[in-house]
Amino acid sequence: MGINIVAQNKKARHDYEILEKFEAGIVLSGAEVKALRAKRANLADAFCRFIQGELHLMNAHIAHLETAHKHYTPDTRSPRKLLLHKKQLEKLYVKVHKDGLTIVPLMIYFN
Repeated sequence: MGINIVAQNKKARHDYEILEKFEAGIVLSGAEVKALRAKRANLADAFCRFIQGELHLMNAHIAHLETAHKHYTPDTRSPRKLLLHKKQLEKLYVKVHKDGLTIVPLMIYFN
């Protein structure tokens, strides 16, 4: 079946040297999942930041679908929690805070 690519950050591959890749889950609402399945996402200015020991995806645009939640319009660029193993989080935390590296998302996809 393969992977279903929703969005790619082609600019990141040009602007940054990719040292290591990680695969993470992401916490989404139902409407955001529907928007991603409709390929309504953009990672052009996205990056990751640690907030209270948890890694969050910042500034990734996931559009609001008109067919979902008529009375609720979420912030399309709100922080979204990323799900990684504890050892991976600790490793990334050290690289960001001690080595001064930046974490950028390369793609969003469904398995």
